[in-house]
Amino acid sequence: MREGLVVSGLRVRLGRRLVLDGVDLVFRPGELHTVLGPNGAGKSTLLRAIAGLIPHQGRVRLDEADVAGMRRAERARAVAWLPQDHEVHWPLPVREVVMLGRTPHGATLDRASDLDRTAVEDAMRRTDVTAMADRPVTELSGGERARALLARAFATQAALLLADEPASGLDPLHQLTIMEALRAEARRGRIVLAVLHDLGLAARFADTVTLLRPGCAAVQGPPPQVLTPEAIRDAFGIEAEVGEGPDGPRIIPLRPAR
Repeated sequence: MREGLVVSGLRVRLGRRLVLDGVDLVFRPGELHTVLGPNGAGKSTLLRAIAGLIPHQGRVRLDEADVAGMRRAERARAVAWLPQDHEVHWPLPVREVVMLGRTPHGATLDRASDLDRTAVEDAMRRTDVTAMADRPVTELSGGERARALLARAFATQAALLLADEPASGLDPLHQLTIMEALRAEARRGRIVLAVLHDLGLAARFADTVTLLRPGCAAVQGPPPQVLTPEAIRDAFGIEAEVGEGPDGPRIIPLRPAR
């Protein structure tokens, strides 16, 4: 059985500020995990440390392999990264943008194997961008571009996918589309970890929620156990109604907490 992603004693200091202090978390394969917390709680910092993009103390193990000890090429194959910024500055066709996800496997835009091409076509199909494969990515709408970049991450076929605010700035339809695609990717046996600001999306789609608060230990568990009215009040300073909807947990922010 795969161990999954295990974070032990993670400490990250940015300048003089200690952002994460002794964080211990476990993320299992086959599940969609979301990270929530107020601004400044260290959500993006957590993902960047897991990906090995910033210095940190503690250990990050992916299926028993130390991520920090991986060679760069090995880590690029094992960890796919979807940053907050959906901007693309070169007018490449969508298919070529998605093919960039195969770079860790040795593919280039003018040299790709049948396996690479199959991975790209499958990723485009699962993110519903096949019909725009030949369009320049710079001409796409925000939601279309977000799906194209998600397809690039899927094409890597990494054991771990880290997505930093993948639904940010998108309309409701594209938010749901992105979250459904992430959940489907997790069901394929991947570990999918996404930072979100939307409590409702996290409650509805996540198998496990990690709640970060500055200066406090991280809380991790199923959405109904973590996202209680009391926890939401303490973390975000708001009153919220928490209940069951037809498609899962429902969270409605009401007012600032007094």
